[in-house]
Amino acid sequence: MSSPALAALPATTAETDSGTLAEIEDTIDGVVAPVTEAVSSVIFYQVPVAGTGFPLIVGWLVLAGIVFTVYFGFVQIRGFKVAVQVVRGKFGRDDDPGEVSHFQALTSALSGTVGLGNIAGVAVAVSIGGPGATFWMICCGLLGMATKFTECTLGVKYREIHEDGTVTGGPFRYLRVAFAKLKVTWVGVVLTGVFAVAIFFFGVAGGNMFQANQTYAQFVNITGGDDSPLASSGAAFVFGIVLAVLVGAVILGGITSIGKVTSKLVPAMAILYVTACLIVIVGNANLVPAAVGSIFTGAFAPEGVAGGVLGALIVGFQRAAFSNEAGVGSAATAHSAVKTKHPVSEGFVALLEPFCDTVVICTMTALTIIIAQPQSWLDARAEVASTGETGADGVVLTSDAFATVIPWFPYVLAFAVALFAFSTLITWAYYSQKAWCHFFGRSRGSELTFKVVYCLFTVLGTVLTFGSVLDLADAMLFVCALVNILGLYLLAPVVKAEVRDYLAKRADGTLEREAEQLIG
Repeated sequence: MSSPALAALPATTAETDSGTLAEIEDTIDGVVAPVTEAVSSVIFYQVPVAGTGFPLIVGWLVLAGIVFTVYFGFVQIRGFKVAVQVVRGKFGRDDDPGEVSHFQALTSALSGTVGLGNIAGVAVAVSIGGPGATFWMICCGLLGMATKFTECTLGVKYREIHEDGTVTGGPFRYLRVAFAKLKVTWVGVVLTGVFAVAIFFFGVAGGNMFQANQTYAQFVNITGGDDSPLASSGAAFVFGIVLAVLVGAVILGGITSIGKVTSKLVPAMAILYVTACLIVIVGNANLVPAAVGSIFTGAFAPEGVAGGVLGALIVGFQRAAFSNEAGVGSAATAHSAVKTKHPVSEGFVALLEPFCDTVVICTMTALTIIIAQPQSWLDARAEVASTGETGADGVVLTSDAFATVIPWFPYVLAFAVALFAFSTLITWAYYSQKAWCHFFGRSRGSELTFKVVYCLFTVLGTVLTFGSVLDLADAMLFVCALVNILGLYLLAPVVKAEVRDYLAKRADGTLEREAEQLIG
């Protein structure tokens, strides 16, 4: 996903033959910039802590993880085995209400979070926060598992299954229920509307245009950079049309089609990327103990890192919180389409999401860089030590780390980045569509109109880069977190009751008997 943590990875656009596109871009950015600055200053407000800034929104997300971890008795540990069993289909039936399997729901949600943040954002994090940032990133990922468990259980609990079998769930449904507890109807209506506007705006800009732009930029880079035949406005437009057609072909089938694609694409991407990381790690096996040691010692006694121990903690927490989106509410929309009669079963599946995204993939990226120690990373750390910040490109740092062992891997990485971006594009189309339907209804005409509009923005994203618009999109995503987590607190007792009932049925064999009825 796109986030402020990726500031070192600016969106790029092709060199254009005409000043017209640049003028359009500058005009729109000029109009949006004041709004962006105002919203961002509130959402990403920082308080000075030990010589570095601590974004309060990160504290809001981490606090939620701590609260839900304690409230549900460390469910991410106690429920891990159950989660694996459920995602493998042990307690499910094909005729359960819903649209996709537990595995497809998980991969659909993962496709929206696993992306450039895991590749570029982590590289920047371990440059600014040092190896120790990895430790705090893992801690935050583990806490986020409890938040994902909570929001995705509620997403299924209060979902609506329509006559045609399609599902609408997630925050669009449970926030109304949550805020109704406040006994002020308009509060629920307004806050749910704010959530819908925010997630739609991010989906169209950050989840669509930014991803399309980066996909195009990667293809330009691997085909010659500025000398590439793709490095022109005309080529960018054609590329955008091709990408939009591919996106449209997937999203026209709804979450069922998206689930089928992501269930194959996400595991393939993860296996490719993790295998490459393991090649670097195994190829430098003698350096692994020292690297792991630097992660633990750096977490509590970092040297040359802005903000010292708290600096490493803040950077690690920020990277994890922005990567796995726990508490934002986006993933609960995808998970709510699952085939199940037991809402909490999908809550268990959802807690695997931050584990895969942050604890596994982000950690593998960090280990690869720390072990390989490419010169570009060492230079970035030296820059941080002297200035407190770095302008290094995160993708370049990660690419250089792989190149120390696999010289040709930067080409594979470029392809992987394109796949990550594409998977994010199709998943955020689904999230944005639910926000669109919140305001315009879910008629076939309305949904088709949205899909056409979404694909047009995909084309626009490859041709133009709206810096201020993308920055505003980042801020809007975390507006969702402010609203969503309030709802989670109000409905936490409902989730606890669901957990108690589900585990009781699992213990007395009811769940297995329900699953066996399909075979019988």
